[in-house]
Amino acid sequence: MTAALVVIDVQESFRQRPSWTACSQPDIVGQVNRLVDAARSRGDLVVWVLHSEPHSGDVFDPARGFVRLIDGLQPAEGEPVLTKYVHNAFTTTRLQHLLTVHGVQEVTVCGIRTEQCCETTARLAADLGYQVTFVVDATATMPIEHPDAPAGRTIAEILADPRTLGTDEIIERTVYALSGRFATIRTVDEVTTPVGADR
Repeated sequence: MTAALVVIDVQESFRQRPSWTACSQPDIVGQVNRLVDAARSRGDLVVWVLHSEPHSGDVFDPARGFVRLIDGLQPAEGEPVLTKYVHNAFTTTRLQHLLTVHGVQEVTVCGIRTEQCCETTARLAADLGYQVTFVVDATATMPIEHPDAPAGRTIAEILADPRTLGTDEIIERTVYALSGRFATIRTVDEVTTPVGADR
């Protein structure tokens, strides 16, 4: 086993936020399942990661019950489920230990959010010496407000603000930042199609 799929934060927490209605990839569960099925068929390690913010009162507070995979995702027996408390999937978890024990050299990243936990994990994985594949259409993100925007606006107000960074712009920036430096950018179709098969 030299490869691993790391599924980051595809959790109910995000669906509890109004911004989920503007999600870039509403079918992320289907996309992730395609990657998971392909990884399992190859005998790759599949690692699930959840983000937790205990005592925050937020949707990421485990006490509220949303720190769980979105319905339709199910770890197989023996697949590790890790809980992280920072943006990247390494610092507060045993991910690097798991990858080392399994002899993993190649890491495929997918999940939520594209530019945040997924991109940060990909960057750190590259710095640690892993060959990284970033499956861009198996990531999802939501619009980002301008830093000076007033708090408490509705999603409609956020989307109407020309200073809001849209999901297409966010994803494009991540692709530019990672490609050729930290990761190879690929699509679900590219990752799941057997070598030599017609696409």
